[in-house]
Amino acid sequence: MLDFLGDPAVWLPIAFAVLMGGSILIYVILDGFDLGVGLLFPFADAGERDRMVASIGPFWDANETWLVLAIGILLVAFPVAHGVILTALYLPVFVMLIGLILRGVAFEFRAKARIEQRPLWNAAFCWGSLMTSLSQGFMLGLYIMGLNWDFPSVVFALLTGLCLTGAYAFIGAGWLILKTDGPLQEKAVNWARRGLPWVLVGLGAVSVATPFVSPRIFDKWFSFPEVMLLAPLPLGSLLLIIVLYLSLRAGPHRNDAWSWVPFAATMGLFALGFFGMAYSFYPYVVPEALTIYESASAPESLMIILFGVMFVLPAIIGYTALSYYVFRGKATELRYD
Repeated sequence: MLDFLGDPAVWLPIAFAVLMGGSILIYVILDGFDLGVGLLFPFADAGERDRMVASIGPFWDANETWLVLAIGILLVAFPVAHGVILTALYLPVFVMLIGLILRGVAFEFRAKARIEQRPLWNAAFCWGSLMTSLSQGFMLGLYIMGLNWDFPSVVFALLTGLCLTGAYAFIGAGWLILKTDGPLQEKAVNWARRGLPWVLVGLGAVSVATPFVSPRIFDKWFSFPEVMLLAPLPLGSLLLIIVLYLSLRAGPHRNDAWSWVPFAATMGLFALGFFGMAYSFYPYVVPEALTIYESASAPESLMIILFGVMFVLPAIIGYTALSYYVFRGKATELRYD
């Protein structure tokens, strides 16, 4: 243990892998729900869209900070892996960036456009959210398949693209259940009920495919005693799925006391799925090709970067927590005056 702590070449790559993984997980949850709200735009009327925008308005741009942090850590801490991953995923990354730009521009312009032009920006906001979600899901699937562009890998990536898009719409509906009331909340419950199968298909596809990517991952999951120690992950996921099903079946409760359950349970489900993937691929940052140690920067560089992260990360956590605290409660009427 002392040798581990005393050797920066050992613990620094692990520390940055944890920071990068945590940033990705937080991004998927936080930006996932506001992407989901954009995906649900076509199913709402004009007044409901304004309230949906009001529910994410104080948070959506700050949520994307976690994506910037994760990619920044990948670049400076694991530059070799950054080059390999971004080269393999150049096309879906390009689509994602176009989607993020389109979404950001549409979010701001819809507030300033004339009434007759607002449907155009609403459509742009929805299409930007769709492009971002599909591309992120495609990247996830291709990463699981080892960044290979063969036919089976592309088909699987397309499936995960559709499933992640459905999962984002689902967590977006969960957010609206939490942040709204009345007819819009009832609609959000119905949207979540329709989105739950996409979440189940996505989790099932990733869970089934991942162990068969390599014999190493298969052995990590199905050897003894690992299979017993890892049992809480699938059991916990099953429990959360049951909670989601029951809470959505019951609908909004009296006095809105349990409106937080679908969103919280979905966060837990995303977290368990992410931990399972992280366990499967560790210590590789490029599946079956580059470990975190082989692709990490020099320990001296990592130590300097770590000091910078120690200042930046608390600031990001601080203003994120503050924004969610200040704008807690139900979303109200959207106003720009």
